[in-house]
Amino acid sequence: MAKPAVQSPVRLMALQLLLWHSALWTVQEASPLGPASSLPQGFLLKCLEQVRKIQNEGAALQENLVSEGGCLSQLHRGLFLYQGLLQALAGISPELAPTLDMLQLDVADLATTIWQQMEDLGVAPALQPTQGAMPTFTSAFQRRAGGILVTSHLQSFLELAYRVLRYLAQP
Repeated sequence: MAKPAVQSPVRLMALQLLLWHSALWTVQEASPLGPASSLPQGFLLKCLEQVRKIQNEGAALQENLVSEGGCLSQLHRGLFLYQGLLQALAGISPELAPTLDMLQLDVADLATTIWQQMEDLGVAPALQPTQGAMPTFTSAFQRRAGGILVTSHLQSFLELAYRVLRYLAQP
């Protein structure tokens, strides 16, 4: 079973950002600054002004990139995907059915809560997403193996969702 599409781009983007940050950090470490006394004061003041301007622009860009609406929309799409994957696990086993049902309800409730907040913010799309093709588990082994994969990826997604929501909760 392939990884859910929701996590792959997010993980790839996070890895790319980490690599870029590492590369920039290496450049910073590789170019130690010499004594500043030989640099003209006007040059230093102009550079400081430019650095502050770039920092402000970068902060504004970051704020737009990590806007509440965009984050909530991605969280909603991910939860919607996992709703479908959990539904595909129906019939996994009689003893796990109550736990699976509760998990499905909780994921659906969180998706609904996020959708309602998106509507309140005026950032909800006109239509809710539709469920694409979900895997079909035809044997008990496939359902059990699929269950392990789905719940493992769901846990990772929820850890990411928790971090995003904590970030958005910061003043």
